[in-house]
Amino acid sequence: MYVHNDFFALKWGFLCKMLYLCMHNRNAMRVLIVNTSERTGGAAVAANRLKDALNNNGVKAKMLVRDKTTDDITVVGIGGGWRSHLFFLWERWCVFWHLRFNKKHLFEIDIANIGHDITSLPEFKEADVIHLHWINQGMLSLRGIRKILDSGKPVVWTMHDIWPATSFCHVTLDCRNYERQCGQCRYLCGKSSIKDYSAKIWRRKQRILQGQIIHFVACSRWLAGAARRSGLLERQRVESIPNAIDTKIYHPKNREQARQRLQLPQDKRLILFVAQRVTNTNKGIQYLIDACSKLVADYPEMAESTGMLLLGGHAEELEDRFPLPVYPLGYVNEESRIVDVYSAADVFVMPSLSENLPNTIMEAMACGIPCVGFRVGGIPEMIVHQKTGYVAEYKNADDLAKGIRWALDADPEQICSNATRKVAQEYSQSVVAKEYIEVYNEAMALKNYKL
Repeated sequence: MYVHNDFFALKWGFLCKMLYLCMHNRNAMRVLIVNTSERTGGAAVAANRLKDALNNNGVKAKMLVRDKTTDDITVVGIGGGWRSHLFFLWERWCVFWHLRFNKKHLFEIDIANIGHDITSLPEFKEADVIHLHWINQGMLSLRGIRKILDSGKPVVWTMHDIWPATSFCHVTLDCRNYERQCGQCRYLCGKSSIKDYSAKIWRRKQRILQGQIIHFVACSRWLAGAARRSGLLERQRVESIPNAIDTKIYHPKNREQARQRLQLPQDKRLILFVAQRVTNTNKGIQYLIDACSKLVADYPEMAESTGMLLLGGHAEELEDRFPLPVYPLGYVNEESRIVDVYSAADVFVMPSLSENLPNTIMEAMACGIPCVGFRVGGIPEMIVHQKTGYVAEYKNADDLAKGIRWALDADPEQICSNATRKVAQEYSQSVVAKEYIEVYNEAMALKNYKL
């Protein structure tokens, strides 16, 4: 009799729990994350990971994208087909025209003169919060952003670069004009003036933001500081919340087994470099080549004992430029294989000349690998100098070489422990989701207060 009652008590408790979860899920906050791409680029990866983090922590999050590439039911494609392609081409043509038909900066600025209207979509209407991420290259226009703001829904905007705080550039190249008002823009191929096209776009952005409240979030403290100095955002609040990473996917693995799966040598120490396109000069590949040349000059035995892993497009083009054996891995998008690549390496090097909060450093740290990078952007916030890696002086190939050597000689177990602990404390799904939920609640409360 006791067992019988206990069984029904357990069954009743289970039913009550399920009812609570259903009610809780029905009343859960709904967030619509808006990004141009589902998978391509660092912003897309970060937005996707945030979506998963929110869904794993009590929020109903969907992602709205122009370029949908998977069958993930939590990601909605905006559709449009040829219209989306036409939007992209039209904006590029307009940029090309304003650059006097010079291709040099063709993909370094975005004017957002055309894009989709998402306010009529059911996903937009059902959302409690609209969360913008990287929305350029024909995804949203400035007019479309204003329509989102006029809808009355609270808006959070995660900045993956400085574009929301400038006229139209993603990288300021040390220009400080945006702190007052854009004009005399160096991107305009020597045809700039105080009243140039950058000043015109600046005024358009000013009109869109006038009287509106947007909760801006920068992925790094460095970017948040730069954004707060912007004349465009002087009346807006800018916070700093890092990107999230799923430590159930990115975690330390057996190095020998990882190399075996990738068919890499077991008898060499391997230096890893990762970029979507490894020949991108902004990623600092020449500094890495120079650093490796210095290492081989100072330690000749490294020419045989050390190899270079290149992960990304066009990797085969650099095989002959390193004084070390090179193992080009090409472009990889399967996460389990990417984790194997990190696990196979002895050190990850990112000599980028401009970075916000790179996902690659976070991924390498989550896999317990020491990281080496320049003192630029958000990199010094991620790498704890001589604890989880080495922060080299900016554009200093000699110091980069010193950092690589330090990482190769460091205690791998201690580095792994330090790196994974930092990731768990600052970048885990639960930590980042909690910080964003606080921003969402504040945005909704402020919007309701105004109403």
